[in-house]
Amino acid sequence: MHPWLEINEAEEIDRISRRMRKVVGATLRKKGVVVAVSGGIDSSVCAALAVRALGASRVLALILPEADSSPESRTRGEMLCRQLGVRFEVTDITPILSAFGCYRWRDEAIRSVFPEFGPAWKSKIVLSGSPLAGDRMNFFKVVVRSPAGDLREKRLPLEAYLQVVAATNFKQRTRKALEYFHADRLNYAVLGTPSRPEYDQGFFVKNGDGAADLKPIAHLYKTQVYALAGALGLPEAIRTAKPTTDTYSLEQGQDEFFFALPYSEMDVVLYGLNHGMPAARVAEETGLTEEQVERVFQDIRIKRRTTQPLHMKPVLMEAVPEIE
Repeated sequence: MHPWLEINEAEEIDRISRRMRKVVGATLRKKGVVVAVSGGIDSSVCAALAVRALGASRVLALILPEADSSPESRTRGEMLCRQLGVRFEVTDITPILSAFGCYRWRDEAIRSVFPEFGPAWKSKIVLSGSPLAGDRMNFFKVVVRSPAGDLREKRLPLEAYLQVVAATNFKQRTRKALEYFHADRLNYAVLGTPSRPEYDQGFFVKNGDGAADLKPIAHLYKTQVYALAGALGLPEAIRTAKPTTDTYSLEQGQDEFFFALPYSEMDVVLYGLNHGMPAARVAEETGLTEEQVERVFQDIRIKRRTTQPLHMKPVLMEAVPEIE
């Protein structure tokens, strides 16, 4: 771990646990928490923190796979739940998504650039490049794999890109609807699982995985979340799994779709930006050039600006006094 990101894991676990007990019981007046467990590092740490704070009997974990989910995600999720001793339910949301038209709308958009795309094909969308490469305009590409194993990629027009994203956002919103169903049923609160990079730069779906009653790790950099995972004794399979979106049928790394850098480097650059450090200082710590750090700084600022509406409450049409 980079020295800038070092924390006392035991003290942080204790602090979050105490705060969670107070928020769930006194502020939200709930009996426990529901957490959707994906088998990834963030949701696993949140589930373990909830057990520390409230006890296993007051935590319900949901495992919500669908047609494009990796089987390993479910395996890791069930492994975690058994280790923590929490109740868990597995619900395959594929039929719900099919009824919504999630896969149909997505496939229709992909066929606008690959007419031959069909049910046996796999796909994902990726950024065309990295801000490190230069100042050229970035865009999204769709990558497909044919049943024969051939990989192909093409630029995705804006209309098709928006339709793919809108369709796949169904997945997060469906999961959240189920989380709140069980929360209402049990008088529980819903735990949100984003860490600081996701929360800071808007890497979540509004009214999907962005919706929650409390977010225990939104202040922690990804590296710090991994440190807590070790201190909490989470399974090695979870602590060593590569962060992915687990949203598309082809494996998609978070740095392919959203972040400019792998999390270990992104954390240091984001910390430097958040603490007003010059690009030259951050470059010394990361091995990047000063120009590259400036580009990542700018990429973060743009993401913050463009995703700001995701953080907003509904805007009321009440009269606002004009400032003279």
